[in-house]
Amino acid sequence: MDLDPDAYDTLRRIAASYLERERAGHTLQPTALVHEAFIRLADGTYADESHFRAAAATAMRRILVDHARSRGADKRGGGRLHITLVDGVTADEPDIDLLALDEAIQALDGLSARRARVVELRFFGGMTAAEIGATLGIATKTADADWYFARAWLRKRLDDGDRT
Repeated sequence: MDLDPDAYDTLRRIAASYLERERAGHTLQPTALVHEAFIRLADGTYADESHFRAAAATAMRRILVDHARSRGADKRGGGRLHITLVDGVTADEPDIDLLALDEAIQALDGLSARRARVVELRFFGGMTAAEIGATLGIATKTADADWYFARAWLRKRLDDGDRT
């Protein structure tokens, strides 16, 4: 399977946006993230670009979590990634532990697999509500409502986790 230039650019832009928010001196580069994701995706068959991006979102999430785990094993705080659960990055957001976020998404999956998938597609895939709706076969308003609920649920879960 060949990765067309538009898909590559999209994946590269998504990867760069995640890694911009990483701590200084991060060892994983956007190009490496895209290439690793592509290696994991190369044998798959995808109906269209949105399904490819959905698979890429899952692959990037796994790569980032695996990388955070390996860094966390090396030293304390290795799983920290500066992210935000709102649209756009704000400097006032506290750092969120990527491993804790992954665990929270897994917990959300037990509550609502569709909402967990919406988070994955939105956050790790960079998809809009309309793209998520088309990929999952749901209305754009449903994708928006799922994102709103999931974002609030994840914030509460992550905040509660910080206090314990």
